[in-house]
Amino acid sequence: MNRLPAPFGSRIDRSRRIRFTFEGKPFEGYEGDSIASALAASGQWVLSRSFKYHRPRGILSMTGADANALVQLPSEPNVAAERTPISEGLRVSAQNVNGSLERDRDAVIDRFGRFLPVGFYYRTFMGPRRDSWLKFWEPIIRRKAGLGVVDTKAPHRHFDKTHLHCDVLVVGAGPAGLSAAIAAAEAGADVVLCDENPEVGGSLSYGRYDPAILSGLSSRLEALPNLNVLTGTVCNGWYEDNWLPLIEGNRLHRTRAREVILATGAIEQPAVFRNNDLPGIMLGGAAQRLIRYYGVRPGHSAVVLAANEDGYRTALDLLDAGVSVVELVDPRPVGDAGPLEAELRGKGVAIRKGATVEAAEGMAGNRHLARVRVGGSWIACDLLAVSTGQAPAWQLPCQAGGKVGYDAGTQTMTIMLPEGPVQLAGAVAGTDELQDAIASGRHAAATALSRIGHAVAAEPPVTPKSVRPRYVQPIAADPKGRDFVDFDEDLQVKDLQNATKDGYREIELVKRFTTVGMGPSQGRHSALATARIVAEATGRTVGEIGITTARPPVGPETLGVLAGHHEVLERRTALHARHVALKAAMKPVGAWWRPYYYGDAGGAEEAVREEILAVREGVGLLDVSTLGKLEIRGPDAGEFLDRLYTMAHANQPTGRVRYCLMLNEMGSVIDDGVAYRMAEDRFYVTATTGAVARVYTDMLFWNAEWRLKVDVLNLTGAFSGLNVTGPKARQVLGALDSDIDFSRDAFPYLSGRDGTIASVPVRVMRIGFTGELSYELHCPSSLAPSLWDAVMAAGRAHGLRPYGLEASRILRLEKGHILIGQDTDAITTPDELGFGWAVSKKKPFFVGKRSIEMRARLGQTRKLVGLQFPAGSRNIPGESCLVLRGGAPVGQITSVGYSPSLEAHIALAYVHVDDQAEGSRVTVKCRNGELVEAPVVAHAFFDSTNARQEI
Repeated sequence: MNRLPAPFGSRIDRSRRIRFTFEGKPFEGYEGDSIASALAASGQWVLSRSFKYHRPRGILSMTGADANALVQLPSEPNVAAERTPISEGLRVSAQNVNGSLERDRDAVIDRFGRFLPVGFYYRTFMGPRRDSWLKFWEPIIRRKAGLGVVDTKAPHRHFDKTHLHCDVLVVGAGPAGLSAAIAAAEAGADVVLCDENPEVGGSLSYGRYDPAILSGLSSRLEALPNLNVLTGTVCNGWYEDNWLPLIEGNRLHRTRAREVILATGAIEQPAVFRNNDLPGIMLGGAAQRLIRYYGVRPGHSAVVLAANEDGYRTALDLLDAGVSVVELVDPRPVGDAGPLEAELRGKGVAIRKGATVEAAEGMAGNRHLARVRVGGSWIACDLLAVSTGQAPAWQLPCQAGGKVGYDAGTQTMTIMLPEGPVQLAGAVAGTDELQDAIASGRHAAATALSRIGHAVAAEPPVTPKSVRPRYVQPIAADPKGRDFVDFDEDLQVKDLQNATKDGYREIELVKRFTTVGMGPSQGRHSALATARIVAEATGRTVGEIGITTARPPVGPETLGVLAGHHEVLERRTALHARHVALKAAMKPVGAWWRPYYYGDAGGAEEAVREEILAVREGVGLLDVSTLGKLEIRGPDAGEFLDRLYTMAHANQPTGRVRYCLMLNEMGSVIDDGVAYRMAEDRFYVTATTGAVARVYTDMLFWNAEWRLKVDVLNLTGAFSGLNVTGPKARQVLGALDSDIDFSRDAFPYLSGRDGTIASVPVRVMRIGFTGELSYELHCPSSLAPSLWDAVMAAGRAHGLRPYGLEASRILRLEKGHILIGQDTDAITTPDELGFGWAVSKKKPFFVGKRSIEMRARLGQTRKLVGLQFPAGSRNIPGESCLVLRGGAPVGQITSVGYSPSLEAHIALAYVHVDDQAEGSRVTVKCRNGELVEAPVVAHAFFDSTNARQEI
């Protein structure tokens, strides 16, 4: 066992033991342990096999930023073992193994590495025959490719999304981030502080620093109610206008900040030497995290490779944890001894200056480190802690417009941000010393606060007390190879050198040829070394080479987090209970539950037929509450609708209703409805059920763009709608107590009136979707059941019958009326629908006007027409069946159904433009492959003169 006693292990609860399995073997840890720490505590150091050569791999960073510690859970692949906590009964297995982790049959590939040089796949899989790729190579590669296994039967998990807004967002809760967040919050700003770790402090929480520093910052943090701390939360990208996704477990915080301070720290870099990937070789920060966070002894006999003070601190921490430090190897030349060096020598640790680790060797099967070579001699050890340098965490700054450079004087990567709403603080800004990092946080906060109008005292920029060149490891290819630069992709020094010899001199091309930086770590541990190797190979400077483009996301994110709630959203109209009481067959239409028909399930076809005939011969009642309902108010309301819709609305008389057709910028039809002008400065506009959200969004967008004097109000949920339709509709409404005159002369077709019906305030529009005399009654949703009951009672003497969605569909089809999204697609123009009458030729502008004019000049290829199939036809094509001309597809059926009024099957379909004339015959391919012919008829199959709707 490698478990250390308290006080080591700040994250674990020793009173709660957790049992889990790894590779089928039982293991035990404490609550708070990660998978990797619990396994390390039990002596299990091999966690995975490498991607290409299937070499044993173990803990490298303890930050979850590399592929070494990716494992498989039953329902999730590629889980970071270094960050994922254990839970009772958890089953964990290794990835990328053929057989088992201990006996991976594909480990033999490591012996044939000389035959698998970088880019070999571009040259190898071309023969010997022309079809060799598809028939032979591709199946083999597909079987070997990928990490982990997707469980297609995994149970659903709950995912959530929230919206956060703040004055200042601070990313990273290390010393600089804490300092910045506290300074901003103490100045009165609304601050959000996020960090990927379960506690604040960053290096203060695991490094060798005075605990009082973190304690003092934490107490100030807790006293600020305007500072929202999100631990365990990853900032996974920066987007325009300071929009940042913060991922907290299964919750996505969509965050908008006025100012952003990035205190993302620096990334420890591994050293490059032969066999530098063996389990037991880890970064110094990883050893410190194991000790302080989890109380795990990372080894028994250690060599420390230290090219900075962090390495010396790591050696002291190892001694405190009972690890024997055999030797500290410092590759820097001999210089003045600092206090940390003196402390180590005082504890009997041998320190060798001007030397480095040249190679490592492992136990049988390379399952763990056995010894390292320093200065030509071998030193036995089971731990090598590496602290040779760092690189600033460049991903988020680069996404925010930052440029990565290289300071040849100090031999460090630098990041320069343009002046704007994003500031850098701490190690990512280039500070080395702890107090400098804290001061840089205060300076970043002062800059951000001044930009948003807070009066704060100016903080001077941080100037390092001394500028010391960093150590840069000379990187030369080992003659025997296995000196890995990119652990994710098993890339060695010679691979990158050979890429430059093949002519790939630019870093972006090197990346694509070799795949360096394409793995889970995204170059965190390889980008700087790669730049140095390419610079050396091409005779240029590191600054001239640079690094590859950093794009979001910064780290892995599940599709579930992006999707958010996967529960089915349900909406019910205010009349839902009335439909259920009438034995309606309810069906989901989008998010809404709507009555499909009324009656027993066994008689659906007959029920629909009777509902249709009731509307045609008497009167019917339909719940149209799901329609979009938008109110446009303001002196520019008419001008606003003129710009949005194709018809003229600015000159529309008060009290009149006009058809609305909406296009997008491409000139494609995206919605239709009606606009009722209630007053000079007020319109009531309907939109289709499926498109109202988009229409409302577009209205808000264009309102912000045009800056007209209008206000847009979405009343879709607040108002309900009833459609009373049929030859007897006027008689039913006339029987109700109302202050509205429903007579033909007082209330003509395409008119609107406000008033009351049965003491319910209503907005009534006379329109004709069914082709019959129709009145749409819109009222507050809370009063809709009362209005429904009153209409049903008044209509009982006239045979009124409620009808459902299927009857409504056939009724509109008999009139040739379109349904947006069913009879239109992403490229449908008004001309293709025969809707030229709905497009104003006089208006100078409306959205899509220029596009439809340009598309008209290109000529039409299709037209929406009506098709009527002979009575008794044996094979009726379904929706989406192809319309053929000369054996080639030219269109498709968009709507089809049986019309009881015509006693025939009818359809709307796109046909070739030359076949649009009435009487033309077109060929349709049925679902069973049979070809049938049908004549083209007028859109309006029923009452083509529209006399019935104008009675």
